[in-house]
Amino acid sequence: MATTAHHRALSDERRVQILDELRGTDEGLDVQELARRVGLHPNTVRWHLGVLADAGLVSSRTAGRAGPGRPRVVYSIATEPPGEEAVEDHRLLSAILTGMAARLEDGPARAEAAGREWGRHLVDRPSPLVTLSDEDAIAEVVAFLDQQGFRPETGDDEILMRRCPFQELAEAHPGIVCSVHRGLISGALAELGSGLRVERLDAFVEPNLCIAKLTRESAR
Repeated sequence: MATTAHHRALSDERRVQILDELRGTDEGLDVQELARRVGLHPNTVRWHLGVLADAGLVSSRTAGRAGPGRPRVVYSIATEPPGEEAVEDHRLLSAILTGMAARLEDGPARAEAAGREWGRHLVDRPSPLVTLSDEDAIAEVVAFLDQQGFRPETGDDEILMRRCPFQELAEAHPGIVCSVHRGLISGALAELGSGLRVERLDAFVEPNLCIAKLTRESAR
């Protein structure tokens, strides 16, 4: 039976395209080759592969290389879904890294900066001939957040998120997790050419509601 993670993984046409490329090869493909084939930045491909791996749709292995350096990591269509141990290991790693960042004096700033970089990578930059209105840019970001499981809605100069995919971590370390999410939204808006950014993110104003308040970049 298909899981929520499975449906989420297949909701993005770029991940479907990655799967199509992997189905066409028996030897598997590395990130660089996949990026070339699907026309995405390697960091974006790595992120999409992570979503696909969490859903049990792809697997990875190391492949030898003739020259010096690290062996290549190649990805293939998974033959077996991940077990519960793999999911628990992923959660444990997330908790460790989030806790480590929370102990840094500049942890929240670093988390927001990292989120901003990923936000820029994970949306499609419009053509140089296209200028998106603020409403269109927000709609693009809402669609992106929806793909990641936030159940977002558009409000008046704000984005309402009805679900946090990382709620347990966010409740334990809101300064880190919410900073990442704030950066993701601001980075995505910047990549779309919008002058908007997240002024603040109000976490858990209700048990299942976080609100990203938007303002113009010039308002700093």
